[in-house]
Amino acid sequence: MPVNPLGVLLRKRRAGHHTLAWATPELQAPGTFVLTSPAFDHGTPIPPRHRGRMRGPNISPALTWTPPPAGTQELVLIVQDPDVPLGRPATHALTLGIDPTAQGIPENGLTHPSPVRGLRHGKGGLGRRGYSGPLPIRSHGPHSYVFQLFALDQQIDLPDTFTLDDTVQAMAGHVIARARLDGTYEIR
Repeated sequence: MPVNPLGVLLRKRRAGHHTLAWATPELQAPGTFVLTSPAFDHGTPIPPRHRGRMRGPNISPALTWTPPPAGTQELVLIVQDPDVPLGRPATHALTLGIDPTAQGIPENGLTHPSPVRGLRHGKGGLGRRGYSGPLPIRSHGPHSYVFQLFALDQQIDLPDTFTLDDTVQAMAGHVIARARLDGTYEIR
């Protein structure tokens, strides 16, 4: 493919990891459990089968985690790309209602509606519910896709129209542990 001049022009412009939900002061907590995926290792490329809808099958990767701490009432998953050339990261998944006794979410379990009972999806940055896989600007360089799993000491009760801002506000002060898995994706 030819080089995309817009991607090259915007290479140095990125929202930054400091804009992730992970960096929000009210969501700070110890990393006392571990998030992994059989599809990719931390810091490595996400396979093309998990690529975004316009250029790929858009299948969410399977996720697994070690047990969260005692007292966890709900898990919340937020997937963000901090490398978009915007002021805030793009949200690729926003999922509430994850059972704290579950050990993971199967491949394609983040679709909307989800085949996993109890999962609720908020609107992501692309206006969709459920998983939106990597789809960075061609020639912009590698993008990080940060899977952030938060253990809460209470369940979140939000209307079906919930957004990232609603979720972060409801989670504030209730995160007792968290886990993170970073993948990368690049379209040259």
